[in-house]
Amino acid sequence: MTLLATHDLTAFYGDFQALYGINAHVDEGETVAIVGANGAGKSTLLAAITGRRKAPPPMIEFDGRPIGGMRPAEIMALGIALVPEGRQLFQSLSVEENLLVGNYGRKVRGPWSLERVYSLFPILKERRNQDSSSLSGGQQQMVALGRALMSNPRLLLCDEISLGLAPAVIKDIYKAIADIRAEGASVVIVEQNITQALAVSDRILCLLEGRVTLSGRPGELTRDQIGMAYFGG
Repeated sequence: MTLLATHDLTAFYGDFQALYGINAHVDEGETVAIVGANGAGKSTLLAAITGRRKAPPPMIEFDGRPIGGMRPAEIMALGIALVPEGRQLFQSLSVEENLLVGNYGRKVRGPWSLERVYSLFPILKERRNQDSSSLSGGQQQMVALGRALMSNPRLLLCDEISLGLAPAVIKDIYKAIADIRAEGASVVIVEQNITQALAVSDRILCLLEGRVTLSGRPGELTRDQIGMAYFGG
């Protein structure tokens, strides 16, 4: 069953058009990777889905309901959570306070609670009372991911969650993504790392200059096809 769908989605920054007629979907329980170089439109697509970039209502549907143009808080309350690029934690708050922010605005029964997040990332429990600014980059990414999970989302959007992290930390983060998916959430992962995207996704969507250039299942796509769609030519 389709959980999220976009229909000829466009997006603008003033006179600059960033997205051109994006048609995409995410099914329940599915992991979709969105790949593309810098400036391809990946983050703009997530911004439109989460209401941070306005779109006409019919262009975005969630669970069969038009959500284009809704406020971010309203979209979050429906069950869409974002792990933003750059983490965007509240640096003056403790680890635990940052996590609890994720529970504000959407209080529903689900698998994710403070203790469940701590079981996923034990280091956060050890450092629960520290300011988030004192954590390493990888630990801050864990907080950002845990904060999103605290709303028990039906759809989790992850924007460049491996960017700037050490390989060992990336491995831990993506192991957590597998655990999150096992609990029933659908996941969208925005990645520049094609190898990583292919390893974790059911389907891959490639963007180039605001347009979809390739879509398919990893096992059905060749490296040459992906490379051409990613870089153009």
